[in-house]
Amino acid sequence: MAERMKWIDVIMPQLAESLVSATIAKWLKKPGEPVEQYEPICEVITDKVNAEIPSTVDGIMGDLLVEEGTTIAVGEAICRMQVAASDEEAAQQAVPAASQEEPVQQAQIQRNSGQSPAAGTNAPAYDPNQPMRNRYSPAVQSLAAEHGLNLQHIQGTGAGGRITRKDVLAFVAQGGQASAASTSVQSSASVNSSAQSAPASPFSGISRDSGLSAGSANQDARQSIPASDAGIPVRHSGIHLTESPKIPQIEVEGGGQGRSEYFIDVTPVRNAIARNMRQSVSEIPHAWTMIEVDVTNLVMLRNKLKDEFKRKEGINLTYLSFMMKGVVNAIKDYPIMNSVWAVDKIIVKRDINLSMAVGTEDSVLTPVIKHADQRNIAGLAREIDDLARKTREGTLKLDHMQGGTFTVNNTGSFGSILSQPIINYPQAAILTFESIVKKPVVINDMIAVRSMANLCLSLDHRILDGVICGRFLQRVKENLEGYNMETKVY
Repeated sequence: MAERMKWIDVIMPQLAESLVSATIAKWLKKPGEPVEQYEPICEVITDKVNAEIPSTVDGIMGDLLVEEGTTIAVGEAICRMQVAASDEEAAQQAVPAASQEEPVQQAQIQRNSGQSPAAGTNAPAYDPNQPMRNRYSPAVQSLAAEHGLNLQHIQGTGAGGRITRKDVLAFVAQGGQASAASTSVQSSASVNSSAQSAPASPFSGISRDSGLSAGSANQDARQSIPASDAGIPVRHSGIHLTESPKIPQIEVEGGGQGRSEYFIDVTPVRNAIARNMRQSVSEIPHAWTMIEVDVTNLVMLRNKLKDEFKRKEGINLTYLSFMMKGVVNAIKDYPIMNSVWAVDKIIVKRDINLSMAVGTEDSVLTPVIKHADQRNIAGLAREIDDLARKTREGTLKLDHMQGGTFTVNNTGSFGSILSQPIINYPQAAILTFESIVKKPVVINDMIAVRSMANLCLSLDHRILDGVICGRFLQRVKENLEGYNMETKVY
C-alpha cells in the first residue's frame, strides 16, 4: 500500500536570540524535488551573516511561499513539504475536498433512485457541537469501503465529532456491517460522481482513482495539476516559477545616450549594513581619539619569523595578530572597554571576544574570535586567517558572528593612515590599526627613521571618557612597542 503523506509548513527558525527576521537569498530546492533530513533547502541573509536553513525531516518540496529577496519574520511559513504521515495522523487529516464529495455522492444516489433530496436522505441535521461529524479523511473512507460500512452509523470520537480510523476499526471489531446493496449503490454513485462531476478546482490534485473511465479532456486537466494537499491553494505566482533568481540590477536613467545617472538595487546585505550603521550613529554618542605608535621592533620581529611561520603553519603571520594580542592585554587592565550600555546600568563582559572587521567587494562583516585572551599570537593568526577566508568565501556560520565584545579593524591593509570608525553596535568601542609608514622621528634629540602607525579609537561617550580611553590607548602603545626580537609567538 502506498505510503500515506501529509503536508507541513516549514517556518523561518530563530537563528539567533536577537534575530527577528531574515531575507531569503536563494532557494536550493525546487518544488517536487526530494529533500533529505538536514539537507539545506534555502540560503538566508540575516543582519549578521548568510546562513543555510536545513530541513528537519525527509520529504518532497512543495510550494515555495516566499520569493527570493523577500524579508520574512521569524516564525512565518517559508515553504511547504510533503512528508510521511503516521496512521493516526493520516486518519485525522482535514481534507475539505473529501467532505465536499460526500453531498455530491448522496445527491447522485438520490437522482439514480428517483428520490427527491428531501425524501431520499436520512442524514442527521448539522450539529453545532459536532462540526466535523460529516468530514471524512481518505483513510476513513477507504476503511469504510473495504468493510462495506455506512459512516453515518459510526459514532466519531475525534475533534468536533470527527470519525477517525480508530472509530472505524472499533466499529468493525464490534461486528458492525452495512448492507451490500447500500455499498454497491454508493460505489456506483462514486464512479458516476467522478465521471460526471470531475472538479475543475486546482485544489483537487491528480485523480487518485486511476481505474475510473473518464473523458480524455478531464484526464488531461487533472494530470496537468500537480499533486498537493486538498484545501491548499496552488500558487499561480512566484518568481521561482517564471524567472531566474533575483540579482542586483542596474537601471540606467534615460536608457539611451546622454544619460546622467544610474540606479543600483540595494542588496539585503547592504540594507542590513545601512540599518546597523544608522542605529549606531543615532543611538551612540560617538567620540574619537588617536595615538601614534612606534612599531619598528614589531616590523623587525615579524620579518624574522614570517617565513618559518609560513612553512610551519601554512598561513601568513600578519601584523594584526600582534596588534590583537596587545589590545587583549590592555582590555584585561581596563575591562570597562569590554562593556555594553543597558540604559540604567553598564554591563561589563568577562569574556574577551574580539570582532574583526573583514571587507569584501560589496560588504563588510565582523566575525568573532571567541576567548581571544586565551590565545597566543600564533593562535590569533590562525583564527584571523580562518575567519577572513570564510568571510570571503561566504561560508561563515551564524555562530561566527555572535558574541563580540570589542571590535578591531585593520584599515592599514588598504593604505589608510587615519580613520574615524563607527562603533559596532552595541559595543562600547572600536579600534583601527592604520598603515605602517616610515617617518623621521626625534629620539634623544636625534632624528631617526622609524616605522610608525596610528591607532584610532571611536568610543561610546555614555560609557567611556577621555581619561580612561587615553590610558587604554597608552597601554596598547606600550604593548606594541614592547615587542622585541626575543618575543615568542607560541
